[in-house]
Amino acid sequence: MRAVWFGALAASFLIAPATRAADVSAGQAKAQVCAGCHGENGISQTENIPSLAGQPDQFLQWQLVFFRAGSRKNDQMQPIVEEINNEDIRNLGAYFSQLTPPKGPDDKDPDLSKKGAQVAAGRRCASCHTDSYAGTKAVARLAGQREEYLVKALHDYKAGQRVGGGVAAMADVAYHMSDEEITAVSHYLAHLK
Repeated sequence: MRAVWFGALAASFLIAPATRAADVSAGQAKAQVCAGCHGENGISQTENIPSLAGQPDQFLQWQLVFFRAGSRKNDQMQPIVEEINNEDIRNLGAYFSQLTPPKGPDDKDPDLSKKGAQVAAGRRCASCHTDSYAGTKAVARLAGQREEYLVKALHDYKAGQRVGGGVAAMADVAYHMSDEEITAVSHYLAHLK
């Protein structure tokens, strides 16, 4: 009986994955390939490419897993995610999450931001993305993100071309948004400081 118990215990150690803390410096080294599109220090200067700096660690990891599994598609991302392993994903999430997030630019259309704030409140965006829209755990940071990227992401959710971790919550929210609401809420969120 004792031999069976020890055998089962030993087998559980062999089966259980070894969890190690993420290595931020390894993530930084691996992120060099990301800078070409997502910008130095994770702040994108490229249209329709999101900034990664300050995104929650779990959110970043899930997005890389979605890309690697093929449930989220992007021609530029596919060859990159095919070359990364789980440890790389943990390290990249840790690295980008500890970077200073982008600050929203000066708002040249405060009336549009006011409409966007109303849309965000009406759609209860803060219930997942937090009151400051900084995101949490597996939920994206929206504050200061590129405006045209937010528009694109909402249209992708609305069209069913993008999956989220929230059991289709984003697709359901975006599906019911008009183009005007998408434009307004994206403007508002992009200009948050």
